Amino acid sequence: MLATVQAPKISSPLQPVLPPDVRRPLSWGRLHGASPALLIAATAARYRGLVLAIAADSQAALRLETELRVFGGADLDVLAFPDWETLPYDLFSPHQDIVSRRLTTLYRLPQRRRGVLVVPVATLMQRLAPRGYLDGYALLLKVGERLALEPFRQRLEAAGYVCVSQVVERGEFAVRGSILDLFPMGTERPYRIELFDDEVESIRDFDPDTQLSVTKVEHIDLLPAREFPLDKETVTRFRQAYRRQFEGDPQRGAIYREVSAGHAPGGIEYYLPLFFERTATLFDYLPANTLAIRLEGADQALAAFQDQIMERYEQRRHDAERPLLPPPLLFLDAAQVESALAGRLRIELRETEDAEFNYPTEPPPALPFEPRAPQPGAALQTFLAAFPGRVLMAAESAGRREALLDTLRGHGLQATVCEGWTEFLAREDLRLAVAVAPLEQGLLLTEPPLAVIAEPQLYGERVRQRRRRGPSRDPDAIIRNLTDLNPGAPVVHEEHGIGRYAGLERLEVAGIDGEFVVVEYAGGDRLYVPVASLHLLSRYTGAAPENAPLHKLGSGQWEKARRKAAEQVSDAAAELLDLYARREARPGHAFALPEADYAVFAAAFPFEETPDQQVAIEAVIADLRSGKPMDRVVCGDVGFGKTEVAMRAAFVAVQDGRQVAVLAPTTLLAQQHYQNFLDRFADWPVRIELLSRFRSAKQQTD
Repeated sequence: MLATVQAPKISSPLQPVLPPDVRRPLSWGRLHGASPALLIAATAARYRGLVLAIAADSQAALRLETELRVFGGADLDVLAFPDWETLPYDLFSPHQDIVSRRLTTLYRLPQRRRGVLVVPVATLMQRLAPRGYLDGYALLLKVGERLALEPFRQRLEAAGYVCVSQVVERGEFAVRGSILDLFPMGTERPYRIELFDDEVESIRDFDPDTQLSVTKVEHIDLLPAREFPLDKETVTRFRQAYRRQFEGDPQRGAIYREVSAGHAPGGIEYYLPLFFERTATLFDYLPANTLAIRLEGADQALAAFQDQIMERYEQRRHDAERPLLPPPLLFLDAAQVESALAGRLRIELRETEDAEFNYPTEPPPALPFEPRAPQPGAALQTFLAAFPGRVLMAAESAGRREALLDTLRGHGLQATVCEGWTEFLAREDLRLAVAVAPLEQGLLLTEPPLAVIAEPQLYGERVRQRRRRGPSRDPDAIIRNLTDLNPGAPVVHEEHGIGRYAGLERLEVAGIDGEFVVVEYAGGDRLYVPVASLHLLSRYTGAAPENAPLHKLGSGQWEKARRKAAEQVSDAAAELLDLYARREARPGHAFALPEADYAVFAAAFPFEETPDQQVAIEAVIADLRSGKPMDRVVCGDVGFGKTEVAMRAAFVAVQDGRQVAVLAPTTLLAQQHYQNFLDRFADWPVRIELLSRFRSAKQQTD
């Protein structure tokens, strides 16, 4: 008797099939492009519970989070629990922005009954603070309530907040008389709390760059600044646990000494179990009816991360001054993760078709614009003519959407602007639409016939990275730069002038223990600068270091030097004003900007523009189009993207029928720029030549 093999069932991606029970996972197959995100969003809309989406790594988790916001729209609540972005047993701590997102997610999770939580595998394996920690250290502060400033400050410090002179990043607070500035975790802006005696009179958020108040609020939620407390009771528990865990004299350990002093040294997160009686895992924070969906590659990532943990533990475990906790105290292993998932509804996603339910999706096709071809948009036009369904084109931003519309019109294609996937799906009259949707990969459904075309399909892959909005100064980086200075090196203080760097000292001022930079001036006077005010110091770049003219504190020398410099600046400003007045009166050439071609050229840049680079590009292009003589200097260190700014300007000039000359200081650099320009302009009918001593006399004259 022959056994029959049941073929996989075909299901609609808009109506995904849910697992019937927890006995075994359900498998979904034939998932290509952004279709996993579409199915997860559709599942979250149908399932009456939280959906846990497990990605292979941080990059896949970030891409999935973005796609879920596109396909789920405003109705889908998407939470992310990001990775620390440090390697196991690293010597430095995660960025405060990451800690802020993690704490916010943990705080919100127990109340979440619907939505999607996106987690990388490595994060799922971490042991966390117990649930009671956030409840015990979170605080609601309202206008009109009583607030004793000194006890509140002690509570903030116990929760990991740092007292500074000026608040610029999360986890900081500053006290100035009856005003308390505070940047809570999980918020976009810091808050200024004004007290009248011991009553909260007003709460306003403010801009950390300008320090100016913006809007009034009635209350704020305060989360702890770290994933562990630092109050006296917890420090005592840490010391006792440390002595139980590690043999020998604990004072030899730098971690033990720092925590005993109430500080949080770099990498302290990998000693988290010593702060608590017992730890928790992410599974302890999840509702009981959570549906777990494991994406392609998650299993392999689970095993690979476990191997990485053991490898790094074996490499670093023999350092007597920094002993390590064994991996089982810090991480779940693969078997424990599987056991924690076993009691929940589960779905596994695959690209292949060996699944219980396959979905009618196909790999998104590449539809590149070919600027040098007789019909640059032939691939897209052919696809649209042959595809029987409707098409949504996804642009990364509103500006890119307008450029894409211009490009489509240039190829004889008319598209309608819509708000996003939800509107596109609802409006069956939209045959070709364009929406702002920052997707890195497209989507192609055969039933129903729907396609989403992402920009990389048209312009090629771009290297993207998530950019955190952060303050312009990085105290840790500044400290590292100062440690490069030798004692005696000259430095300049904005208010007190030139002195010599004399090292770092830890002092207690007004009951607060802190680190200070010592600057020695003429006559042996010393100035102690708090670490939080390091932005007031800079390196001396005048005469030779040994000949630096030291100032005397309180003598007025620095004020006199600044006044004289201001007079010279005023004279130079008058000359520049005259020069620029004559420049403004002289007409220049207003370059035409071919919007469609420029968009294609810009999209071929294989990296994401940095914010400063984008500002420089826009300023230079605006100069070229202004019709006035151009006078702009673009400054930046090596590797900061100045060449791409020049290439954008060169493209605009040659498209307007002009020649461009690029001057380089050395022959070698000229050769490098020549190769870079050849690569960048390879798809455009532009002749690029090199004039240097590497060329023969005939080549130079030709």
